[in-house]
Amino acid sequence: MRWSHFVIISCMGVGMTGIAQATPQFTVGDLPSFFQGSFGTNSTINMFYNVTYFQYQNSTLRLKLEVPYLSVSGLPNGATLSGGSVVGRKGASTQTHSASGIGDVWLAAHYTVLQSSGLVPAIVPFAKIKFGTASASQGLGTGRNDYEIGLGLDETIGTRIFPFAHIAYRFVGNPPGANLQNIWTYNIGSSYLVNEHNVLTGMFSGAQSEQPGYSGPADMIVAWNYNVTRAGSGFQLYFDKGLSNGSPTFGIGIGGQVVF
Repeated sequence: MRWSHFVIISCMGVGMTGIAQATPQFTVGDLPSFFQGSFGTNSTINMFYNVTYFQYQNSTLRLKLEVPYLSVSGLPNGATLSGGSVVGRKGASTQTHSASGIGDVWLAAHYTVLQSSGLVPAIVPFAKIKFGTASASQGLGTGRNDYEIGLGLDETIGTRIFPFAHIAYRFVGNPPGANLQNIWTYNIGSSYLVNEHNVLTGMFSGAQSEQPGYSGPADMIVAWNYNVTRAGSGFQLYFDKGLSNGSPTFGIGIGGQVVF
């Protein structure tokens, strides 16, 4: 799901992947979130999204596995959650249902080919696979795999400011009759290291719509990380404000991670 970018914020991956790690790090975390909005339908959809994530990172490589649990109410019959939004809206019923279960599992690999130096940002190509593990019959996913390739630019300004920009192209799994299309996804923002414990992040994130003729998701996200240890173990809180008809009206999440 597209809301996995909040987990990236919680690991400080978006703004700071260009910083070399002296020793390999392992991260385990959990981030419960709640979203509400119409997502371009005629229904108010409430969604609880809890993702448990595992990450390995060294000076050049970052591997991450995200395993989510989903619980949704108000989802129109015939509509499906996909790509952080809702597809199948055109043929959706006015009747709604509730569903819960495992979401789509994501596996991502980021590789830093050039570290940030002066005015030159870190260059970080990446690849992701979304495994279609969410139930298609309940509308929790399409049941098909997605594949994504992209490029990140992560800059370091001084010792406190970490701007970033990422763009990717997603090959969307297309079930029979769904008429889904491949999409571009993107985000841009910056993290600010207030002190050794507090990090603030602001980010705009958007994507094309997988369903032709509808608005793609667009969100403004602000996040606060509190690091208990210098390695990055701590807590995070974020708030999401949807800016398009394809986004939730709002979202909020709070969680934590342990870095070894």
